[in-house]
Formats: sequence, structure tokens, C-alpha cells
Amino acid sequence: MKNLPHTILTVAICLLGYSCLKNSDQGCQAMAPETEEPRMKAFCESRQISYTRLPTSLYYQITDSGYGKIPDAQSTVSVQFTGTLLDGSVFDQSTTPVTIKMTNLIDGWQQGLSLLKKGGSIRLIVPSYLGYGCTAQKGIPANSVLYFDIKLADVQ
Repeated sequence: MKNLPHTILTVAICLLGYSCLKNSDQGCQAMAPETEEPRMKAFCESRQISYTRLPTSLYYQITDSGYGKIPDAQSTVSVQFTGTLLDGSVFDQSTTPVTIKMTNLIDGWQQGLSLLKKGGSIRLIVPSYLGYGCTAQKGIPANSVLYFDIKLADVQ
């Protein structure tokens, strides 16, 4: 009888663990950055992008650092951009500036744009977990590495 509470606790932990494993099998599985990096490096080499890598695995190349204000988390930015998959398929673009709050951007953009000043330009190679992860979007399959060419037109 002394071991009954211990036995009940052990059974409860085992059931909880099984339940979590079962749910993760059915749920969204994000790609680990290290599995995507070889493709990201090969993409940069094929496009002759001399990238810098952040600790988060975001690859970037600043093509123009800009001249004005640096955006922060509370900023509203105006950007022109082209977004493609690594196979070159364009999934979104804007030829005129689009205005959006930094808090509404994917993590890869938030990190990348914070490296620029107003008027600057950057190329971003975004691992899936800093983009849309394992959730497919219109024109973007789940777990996609994304490439963006962005001009930061304004910072407010």
C-alpha cells in the first residue's frame, strides 16, 4: 500500500507522455535549422550571395545599409520586396511600398530589417522556423526556406 501513490504517479506520467507523443505525430513538425542550412548555403553560392549568418540561422546580405532611422519592434515600415522559394518560384512581391507593423512580420523579416536603416536593402534567406514553419501558405509549401530581396523604403 505504501507504493500505491508512487505507482499511480508513474502510470499518470506514462499516459501523459504517450498522449504528448501521439499529438506531436499528428501535429505540425518544424524543420531543424541544421537540416535546412546545406540548401541555404548552396542557394547562396549559386546566386553569389556573400552571406552573414545570425545565431538564429538567418542568412543575410546587406546590399545598401541605408541612411535613416533603424526600425525597432514598435516601428511601422514601408517595404518593396520579392519573395521566392529556393527553386526560384515567386510567391509574393510588391513593386510599390507596402506599409506594415514590424509585429505583423515573420521573425526572419523582423530580425533582418532591424539590421537596416531607412532606404537600405537586404537579401534574406529565411529558415522555415523563422518564416511560416510547418504551416503552408498560399504559394508556400510547409517547411519552406524563403528568399527575400527587400528595400526598406520608410520607417515610422
